[in-house]
Amino acid sequence: MTKASTPRGDRSAPQVSLEALIESLGEQVDPELLVLALTHRSFAHEAGGLPTNERLEFLGDSVLGIIVTEYLFAQHPDVPEGDLAKMRAACVSQRALASVARPLGLGASVLLGRGESNSGGSDKDSILSDTLEAIIGATFLSVGLERTRTMVLNLLKVLLKSAASAGAGLDWKTSLQERSAELGLGVPLYHVEHTGPDHARIFTATVTLGGTERGHGTGSAKKHAEQEAAEMAFLSLADPLPALS
Repeated sequence: MTKASTPRGDRSAPQVSLEALIESLGEQVDPELLVLALTHRSFAHEAGGLPTNERLEFLGDSVLGIIVTEYLFAQHPDVPEGDLAKMRAACVSQRALASVARPLGLGASVLLGRGESNSGGSDKDSILSDTLEAIIGATFLSVGLERTRTMVLNLLKVLLKSAASAGAGLDWKTSLQERSAELGLGVPLYHVEHTGPDHARIFTATVTLGGTERGHGTGSAKKHAEQEAAEMAFLSLADPLPALS
């Protein structure tokens, strides 16, 4: 079975079996890039400061966005921009990407530090979705956009088919902005802070509407914390708002 060494040949790190994962992806990703895509910051920190998958995640997030956006734009020519944005969010949300990652066995392949592994990190939505985005970035660098598009559309085919009927709640920030405008509360304002070292950073977000704090959220990435805060704020708008001074 195909094996690949961990980044920089760290001998203390477990060897990652890539054969089944590459077969599931349906694309020949460069093995070194694929291992890097599987390297979570918790593992990299414990191994003495190895490179992490975060740069590939950044790239993959953009590649995923353009592929899904282009597909939805072409497939739904009569759908307005706001609804297209909700459909896209339904396909690329943390929860949606994690649901794609699990059948691939991604949790068993990702390289995690001992603490993260012991706390169930291999099945966390945040880690699975981030790792899948990193793999998309690695695929793009390995084989280019066209072949990456084929892979992504195949992996997300169920999500893409159901996107038209997906609820707006999967994109809480967009939903909150629209609801806030309807109520005349203005644009939601987000304040984000973080704690912890770089390899285990936790973000806390607070969203304010019309001068009143309406939601809080936490997550391993800024975007996840903001989505959680937006969800709380959106749901709170069903309750009477306090009088504004």
